[in-house]
Formats: sequence, C-alpha cells, structure tokens
Amino acid sequence: MQRLTPSHPHVNPTLSVPHHQKIHTNPKQFEIDSRAAVLNDHLVMPQKGIILAGGSGTRLDPLTRVACKQLLPIYDKPMIYYPLATLLLGGIKEVLIISTPKDLPQFEEILGDGSQLGIKLAYKEQPAPDGIAQAFLLAEEFLDGSGATLILGDNIFYGKLDFFRRAINGVENDGGACVFGYHVRDPERFGVVEFDSAGKVLSIEEKPKEPKSSYAVPGLYVYDETVVARTKALKPSPRGELEITDLNNAYLTDQSLKVQLLGRGIAWLDTGTPNSLLEAGQYIATIERQQSYKVACLEEVAYNMGFIDAAQFDVLIANTRNPYNREYLEMVRDEKV
Repeated sequence: MQRLTPSHPHVNPTLSVPHHQKIHTNPKQFEIDSRAAVLNDHLVMPQKGIILAGGSGTRLDPLTRVACKQLLPIYDKPMIYYPLATLLLGGIKEVLIISTPKDLPQFEEILGDGSQLGIKLAYKEQPAPDGIAQAFLLAEEFLDGSGATLILGDNIFYGKLDFFRRAINGVENDGGACVFGYHVRDPERFGVVEFDSAGKVLSIEEKPKEPKSSYAVPGLYVYDETVVARTKALKPSPRGELEITDLNNAYLTDQSLKVQLLGRGIAWLDTGTPNSLLEAGQYIATIERQQSYKVACLEEVAYNMGFIDAAQFDVLIANTRNPYNREYLEMVRDEKV
C-alpha cells in the first residue's frame, strides 16, 4: 500500500443546465480512455481522484468515538465505498484517500492498495483539518501534474452519472474546472452558486446568510492540472482555512469555471448528521430492495468498468465472506455472461 510523504485554455463561465437526451444506463457502455492526451501543445494527464475523509465528526458524536465518520455504515457497507464507487464510475483508476493519522490505517486495512479492483489506492495523512482546498496541497506529490477530481468522503451521489463523465471529459479537453449545482431547501448551509437570468455564473458564496439562489455546490469538484498552483495562491479565510469556494472563485475570475445543474434524476446525500446518516441508509436500503441491485458494490463496479477481467472477478467472489454478497456477485457474473 502506497503512502505519500509531504511534499489553460478557458471555458465560458456559463451554467450548464441538464437537458433531455438519450443516455446510457450501463457503465459497460462507456469507453474510458485512460491514456494521456496531447492537447494545445502540452501533455494533459488523465484525471486522478482524491477522497477527503478527515475531520473529527463532532456532529456524529458519540458514534465517531467508535469509528471515523467515513467508516460508519450506510445500510450494508461503509460510507467510504460510495464516494469511491463514484470516482470509479467516472473512469478514475488512481485515487488518494486523505484522513487523520489515527483513522488512515483503518482505511488501508479495509481497501488495501486497490489491486484487487484493478485500481491504485494511495493514502495521505492530514495532520489538521485546515480546509477542503488543503487536500490539493497534501496531494501534490500524488497528482504529479495531473488534473484532480475531489469528492468529500461523506457525500453520496445516486443516479446516472453522465453529468460526471461529461465534466471530466470537458476539463480534460478544455482545461479549467467544473462544479455542480443541486437544488436544496436550506442553501445557507452550503456554498451557493449565483447566476443571472441568462444562466451566467456570477459568484459562489460560502454559507451565505442571504442566499442568492437555492442551488448548493455539493462535495464533488473537477479541476485541471493548475489546481495545485491555484491553491498555493489562496489566503486562509478568517476561520483559518483554505476554502474550496475561494478556489472555485479563482477559476471563475479567470473565466475558466463551468457549473452544471443536476436534475431530478440525481440524488445527493450529505451524511454529516445523525438524521442524514439514517435517511441515507434507508434510501439505499429501499433502492436495493426494490431493484435487487446493489449500490456502490465496488467489485461489481470494477468488473463492469473493465478494470478487472472474469478470472479476477471470480477471485473476488471466492474471497467474499458474506454469503449473501457472494450470491449477488455470482448473479452479476452470470448476467454478464
């Protein structure tokens, strides 16, 4: 398992509103090009992923005295499985997990180096929670000049992830950054995107007292290879943190930020409180019971994305301890054949 030691072309800032179109429902139908591409006379490396799984989880105390928040169960699997599955479904095969010195060994024990899934997992300690954007400074060595997709370890996305794949492809092809807008009832709790009647993005404001829209920016962000340099140029906020909103506004100032609104077919679950943790578990349980398919089953995702072949999938099945999960994976294998 790998541990790390410390170490532009522009896109119009317009709001990209989902529209009706034919979309694929099977991740096997997506051909992910993992090779580096030469664009505009410079080398663009494939996106790498970062899961920020730090923090003290005070809102979930005393649950987080037993295990860190991202290892608490969401129905039938640890919370960390869900953001990891999202990255894999976006075609990302190299992922850095950032967490506290205390909790990081537990993630390593559960997930290993990722080779069983055909991916590469690395791990990095976060000595102190100094803002979401700090993740890019901690990940500088891991990124090694590539673009980065960051997902927060307590964020769950369910639905067709075409929007995510489009965002990755757009940033890889055109540079800049892409974040997402999700309609919420309580926007004052989040970073909020402001836009005019023509759909032009004007600002992204962190936890405003008087929100200028009802669209929050969820914890999924796609950036080009300039993200580390841009983060180094940020100044800490009054609360002493490197704010992700300041990073997004830096891209916006350069007219290189794109925002996509997520439609009704996408569910975003933030699991940072006891109620939201319970609701997320109930939501996943209902989907799995009604559809007879699992959500964020890492073995299934890796197999369907082509990260592992049939023989490797059989090994995963043989090593599965839970008989119900083993039966499910066997069904996945037989259906694919």
